Amino acid sequence: MGGTILSNALAVLAARGDESVASATFLTTLIDFTDTGILDVFIDETSVKIREVQMGKGGLLKGQELASTFSFLRPNDLVWNYVVGNYLKGETPPPFDLLFWNSDSTNLPGPFYAWYLRNFYLENNLVKPGKLTVCGEKMDLANLTLPVYIYGSREDHIVPINAAYASTQVLPGKKRFVMGAAGHIAGVINPPAKGKRSHWIRADGKLPPTLDQWLEGATEHPGSWWTDWSGWLKDQAGKQIAAPKGYGKGTRFKAIEPAPGRYVKQKA
Repeated sequence: MGGTILSNALAVLAARGDESVASATFLTTLIDFTDTGILDVFIDETSVKIREVQMGKGGLLKGQELASTFSFLRPNDLVWNYVVGNYLKGETPPPFDLLFWNSDSTNLPGPFYAWYLRNFYLENNLVKPGKLTVCGEKMDLANLTLPVYIYGSREDHIVPINAAYASTQVLPGKKRFVMGAAGHIAGVINPPAKGKRSHWIRADGKLPPTLDQWLEGATEHPGSWWTDWSGWLKDQAGKQIAAPKGYGKGTRFKAIEPAPGRYVKQKA
């Protein structure tokens, strides 16, 4: 969801002619929702209409409900083995950092959630030029000419690897795609010092129409993808400048348009 929102924000900036963002990174992100994997079983016109009636005008989607949905996308790993071990055998579940991460869920505004379901998961409107209006601007991903780094996890059950790769076909700027081992969280949170797992890169930089075609020319590299990413980030960086020490006592920011909008600095 974070990467999807980022793509919307960048499209808003592009529509306004704002080029202040120099590059972007998308980690296990859905932009083209053609293939959302097993999550499709929860998404159809009827289910989306029910959500729109329930919370389309107000209310909240409870974070625990969203967390449970994603757990049941991978029931053998995240649900049933704990039923067998804890309920049937009386065993204490071993500590598992990823489950602790998943338990830290948050509520979502109902209108946002209902709009997100219809326009992205059901109708895939983000990849249709001019179909969506966000912050008063028509969305057109063809305007995003900034360089992007796109990462997908091979065993991801939330953003299938084919769906992560699909972003390479809808973003027009200079792109780099890397595939890592493991799933939605573990594949991303994989520091180099551990020397765990591996990642795949195409040395020629080509991005053919499908992931299978990309894999034909890809090479596996041991360890984390972070080292490749850090090198890419360095290439995108401009001249280093000292961080500001502060804006001075009494500095305020005045909105020049409704949030999420633009702000100017002014003295109190």
